[in-house]
Amino acid sequence: MSFIGSLLGLVLTLFLLVLIARLILDWIVTLSDNPQGVRRPREIVYRFTEPVIAPVRRVLKPVRLGGVQIDLAFTAVFIAVLILRAVAFAL
Repeated sequence: MSFIGSLLGLVLTLFLLVLIARLILDWIVTLSDNPQGVRRPREIVYRFTEPVIAPVRRVLKPVRLGGVQIDLAFTAVFIAVLILRAVAFAL
């Protein structure tokens, strides 16, 4: 395993953790009656993830299923990070 591959894998792992934090914070906001306590952490997480997700969202629009909207851009970025992380650690 090369140093560059390990470093890239570490960065992608950290980004994956931030994506998971975004997912959890979004669910807290959706399910909570008073989501004011997570407003600041959510802003921070969005600041890191939105520059990556926004360009993908322009191509993959959210899908509406009844009253629920599924963000395909988030899902695509999440899967891409998982794949890239596996490739980076294999280098």
